[in-house]
Amino acid sequence: MRFSDLERPPLDEKFLRGRLVRPGALWTQIDVLAETPSTNAVVAAAAAGGQAEGLVVAAEYQSSGRGRLGRTWTTPPRSALLMSVLLRPVTVEAARWPWLGLLVPLAVAAAVRAVAEVPAQVKWPNDVLVEDRKLAGILLERIEGPAAVVGIGLNVTLRESEKPHEAATSLELEKAATTDRATVMAAVLRELASRYQAWVDAKGDPSVVLPEYRELSATLGRAVRVELPDGTFLEGTARDLADDGRLIVDTADGPRPLAAGDVTHLRTAGQ
Repeated sequence: MRFSDLERPPLDEKFLRGRLVRPGALWTQIDVLAETPSTNAVVAAAAAGGQAEGLVVAAEYQSSGRGRLGRTWTTPPRSALLMSVLLRPVTVEAARWPWLGLLVPLAVAAAVRAVAEVPAQVKWPNDVLVEDRKLAGILLERIEGPAAVVGIGLNVTLRESEKPHEAATSLELEKAATTDRATVMAAVLRELASRYQAWVDAKGDPSVVLPEYRELSATLGRAVRVELPDGTFLEGTARDLADDGRLIVDTADGPRPLAAGDVTHLRTAGQ
């Protein structure tokens, strides 16, 4: 059975603007599109045209949504939050910009915990999990300007029969306190704005992000298997994050700081 329009109502653009777009706020414009190939592409084009930071573009459906490592992100219309935001942290040195990719999933997890009452955690580098089930993914792209385009895909009313893979989940499947997408979207944007502003005010100091990241991390302290960009693998224990956001994995050959990789959490005795 497919959801009817009443079961999956459209995002309320007027509600979102009224809640989030106001003088002095980070968010300056919120647009909701019926369909687009990619919200990241829409925001990137706006950034290239000189758009100021604070633009938010959401879509009811993405025909060519992208995740990390070139993967696709496809969900039924109106079943997910699909949005991208434009940020320009120009006062933060370039070496600290990768922390944005860690800060955003923190904001998503905090929002889900607050309004949906689901115990979300973050998986390095930029996924949001419930236990080991994937709830949301983040795609961060840096473009000339300079600017950062941050895409967020969060499953809201995805059903068991609609899951793209067994490890996927949604707020509905996790029996969330709310599955109203506008409520969740407003919470995500509020949590993101407060953390982003604190990080920018601190000139990108990792200490603004690290304590909460360690608290909500599903990866730190876990046995992991990591596929590296060159196709090789390593195994070890994810111990901590370095000052530049790299994941430090203790391996049999010693600690390895990783800037990128596809992490699999391994189950150990007792788990």
